[in-house]
Amino acid sequence: MRDGMHLANDLRALRKVRGLTLADLAATLGRSIGWVSQIERGLSRPAIGDLRAFAGAYGVPISLFFAHDVPSEAERGVIVRAGRRRALGTAESGLVEELLSPDLGGSFELLRSEFAAGAGPREAAVRATEEAGYVVSGRFDIEIDGVWHALGEGDSFRFREKPFRWRNPGDVPAVVIWAVAPPVY
Repeated sequence: MRDGMHLANDLRALRKVRGLTLADLAATLGRSIGWVSQIERGLSRPAIGDLRAFAGAYGVPISLFFAHDVPSEAERGVIVRAGRRRALGTAESGLVEELLSPDLGGSFELLRSEFAAGAGPREAAVRATEEAGYVVSGRFDIEIDGVWHALGEGDSFRFREKPFRWRNPGDVPAVVIWAVAPPVY
């Protein structure tokens, strides 16, 4: 499990970005407001079953709540080393993301998103966020507000609170560095 305060900060950031009150979350989890508050302040540590409940309530993978070793305490919450990123998603879904940000406590999150060849979602999503991306490699199509845009290596995009979906029309994975504000993972 993650360091107590970093985990607490991530749990609080996830609740706030989803517009939930402590009472809302407590009701969803079947817990008291005081218990949720203690978890978010780092005064109590949730059990693995509690983390599963938080993950379900927020729609995130439980792996988000587990730490990766840091070479030194001075790097915790500041530096994310290449082999120590938190992986989100699965190859079966066609999208694997790695959290490049050290935690979710800031005003944005940075992700490395790898889209499998031929992958794409079925329906558009809308999030209360501003998002931007840079295509590192491969071909990447993104539909923003009903208009498809074909992007390649070196291209970038930005949108705010508009329906979007993506696809990889290529034969190789597409890699996109994606910024999301506020954090959603």
